Amino acid sequence: MSHDADKLIRQLSLVAYLMAERRPITARDVKSNVEGYSEMSDEAFARRFYSDRAELQGLGVPLQSQRDEFTGEELYNLRSENYFLPELSLSDDEFAALQTSVYLLEGQFAYAEPLRLALQNLAAGRAGFEDALSPAAGRRVRMSDPDYSPEMAGRLAKLETAYSKGRTVKFEYWSISRDEQRERTVNPLALLNDGGAWYIVGEDLDDERRRKKFRVSRIRGDIRFATRRERDFRIPADFSIDDYRGKPAWQLGDAHRGEARVAVRGDTAWWIVRTLPNAGTVTDGVFETPYASVAPLASWVLRQNGRATPLDPDELRADVAAALERIAAGHEGPPALPADESSVLHPDGGPERPTGPVAPERFGVLQALLAHLLGACGDDRSAELDARDVAKRFKIPLDELEEHLSLLNLVNFGGGCYTVYAERRGDVVHVDKELYSEVFRKPPRLTPLEARAVRLALEFVGPMIAADSRSSLERVRAKLEETFGAFELAQTPRPQVGSDEEELVQILSEGVERRRVVEFEYLKEGEREPTRRLVEPYSFERELPVWRVHTWDRTVGEPRTYRLDRMRAPARLTDEKFEPRPDFDPNYLRDPRVARVLYSPAIARYKIERGASPRADGTALAELPFQTEDWLAGEILADRGEAVVLEPADVRARLAERARTLAAELGVTRRAAARR
Repeated sequence: MSHDADKLIRQLSLVAYLMAERRPITARDVKSNVEGYSEMSDEAFARRFYSDRAELQGLGVPLQSQRDEFTGEELYNLRSENYFLPELSLSDDEFAALQTSVYLLEGQFAYAEPLRLALQNLAAGRAGFEDALSPAAGRRVRMSDPDYSPEMAGRLAKLETAYSKGRTVKFEYWSISRDEQRERTVNPLALLNDGGAWYIVGEDLDDERRRKKFRVSRIRGDIRFATRRERDFRIPADFSIDDYRGKPAWQLGDAHRGEARVAVRGDTAWWIVRTLPNAGTVTDGVFETPYASVAPLASWVLRQNGRATPLDPDELRADVAAALERIAAGHEGPPALPADESSVLHPDGGPERPTGPVAPERFGVLQALLAHLLGACGDDRSAELDARDVAKRFKIPLDELEEHLSLLNLVNFGGGCYTVYAERRGDVVHVDKELYSEVFRKPPRLTPLEARAVRLALEFVGPMIAADSRSSLERVRAKLEETFGAFELAQTPRPQVGSDEEELVQILSEGVERRRVVEFEYLKEGEREPTRRLVEPYSFERELPVWRVHTWDRTVGEPRTYRLDRMRAPARLTDEKFEPRPDFDPNYLRDPRVARVLYSPAIARYKIERGASPRADGTALAELPFQTEDWLAGEILADRGEAVVLEPADVRARLAERARTLAAELGVTRRAAARR
């Protein structure tokens, strides 16, 4: 039997023994009675027992200890009421909506399997929820994570293991700002998805333990453990993951250089409060925001395409002025010819060995499997289950099911009292309950990994869960987190879902379900005032980090897709009904125009990361589909003169004119900035 299997039997037997005894026990009791310890030397036992205790606590098992005041010995106990999952107070609608999240996230979520196991444990004992829902339950939402790939899922799995177990890792990392690749040694403190991209936050041991965010997609090659120890570090007490998420690019850095002031026009002030609530304040039409670097803030100002005017500092005004001059100059006259395509791609460390997404801990799977087998027996002495159903439910390959059952057959309460006897007989799993089996009949509390999977699901598709459950997301979240168990989730950020976003999804979802026209105000990118829209809503798209709704817009008489972060809440559900249009196309880029854009070497590597093709002279070339010139202008302006549209020719001419006009409107020329 493998070392891993020995450890699993030992740990499950330790849990069984502690719960069966129902009294504090000593280490000597453990060594004498628990499977796997009795043949160890005292030194080996002390080492293994300490390691098993720490690992069980890390898995969310509330193993407690206290010192005997008379003998001085350490006493250990595990109260069953702290081990089992408490009764969940979710309504049927709330739970059904939560189950639907599995299908909303299918194929785009590295934590899908821990989520599935968590929901299965939460569902245990609830009539009507034992069987998986139909995938059609999620047909109203299409989930899209631009950062997701099989390689990304594998990296997340390795990093999840490292930071949950306190293991130092080594990996090759490409620093895109310096265009430099070198090995990093990192204590990983947390994983988070921020703005649609995955990051590992950790202490860089090669840089005086400075805490940094590493973008997971820029890790090259394998991620390796730095040592063979079972734990290398603990999460520092002063670490908070919330300090590393939701910051705009101009606030990233060790120290803020000052406070910038930007005048905002029309309804842009409302949009800033909606989308950048923690970036600064808006008072009397002036956005005040701390900054660590000017260039990203200038990029944001330019993206507003005239709806924002830089006031202070002078270097911000000068940067915007210089960028507008470069943009105008780059779009005047005939376009440059792009160089030949490069045959040398950026080094990536070679192909990675295929690794699956984040998998639930095997300990957690065995806990849940044991509860399921015993629950099937009910009050009877034995039961028979469909082997394929068991394997499918727990995502166990059918040819490995017998191995899992064999492990459970060895788990005991001490003194030869085993928990269960289960074996596969062809297409059937036969189960016999043993003497103390009732101890494990109820599902265990969620492990920290399962709890993180639930939290991430709420972050990714929470508003849809709230809409389908007809409850507030905060209430569903609070009920769930009561069941997470007695462990710390500080390194897992709380889901950040705005109340406006949640309300809009609820109203629009009701419109989809009841075929009712919805009215809202919309601030289109490139416009200064919102417009009123009457739409027939059809379906949603969660393209991280934004929500979109696909509609037939009665205001303009054609299909339109709208971003929820640009809608004014509350929307209004009208009394007018509509019949579904059989030829409705939810693709919001229908028959787009295409712009050929050439990026300078200064930003080419950032664009190559997003799919642009590298050229031999260090530039990059991309084809950007677009529906409106306002959107395209915002994209080009935001690149501060490092992007030039080659085609279409009419768009080039209008971009040059727009840059000159903006420079005059904003009052930002290099000379004007210098005179201030």
